Amino acid sequence: MHITQHTDYALRALIYLGTNTDRLVTIQEISERFDVSRNHLMKVVNQLIRAGFVEGVRGKGGGLRLARAPAEIGVGDVVRRMERGMELVECFGSGCQCILDPSCKLKVALSKALAAFLAVLDGVTLADLLGKSERSILKFLRPQASS
Repeated sequence: MHITQHTDYALRALIYLGTNTDRLVTIQEISERFDVSRNHLMKVVNQLIRAGFVEGVRGKGGGLRLARAPAEIGVGDVVRRMERGMELVECFGSGCQCILDPSCKLKVALSKALAAFLAVLDGVTLADLLGKSERSILKFLRPQASS
């Protein structure tokens, strides 16, 4: 799975907003902090606002802040909303022209891998990424003991 730059910037912006909850943050500030294009970041932030993760305050002294508590923002949800498509290979999308598609076992394996990837991200919140719950993120990174 490859996370696009768009999603990477969204996660960075959320982390930055999560570490600055005591004030409004500007797009320019985030852009300078991460050395990313302000124009690209504006598109990312607009999508975060539409998805309900971020609140934009207009006017003089305006800026951005989280629209929800960090513990209520799931990383899996952010990735799903920011990524245009989650197709790992052509056969995941519409219009597949692969002759192996009807009985392909690779597609099944890749579907399971994508589901596992998203399941791990679903178990991580923005609060975990901010270090407010290190134990909960570590349990997803450690291999599970076999029973």
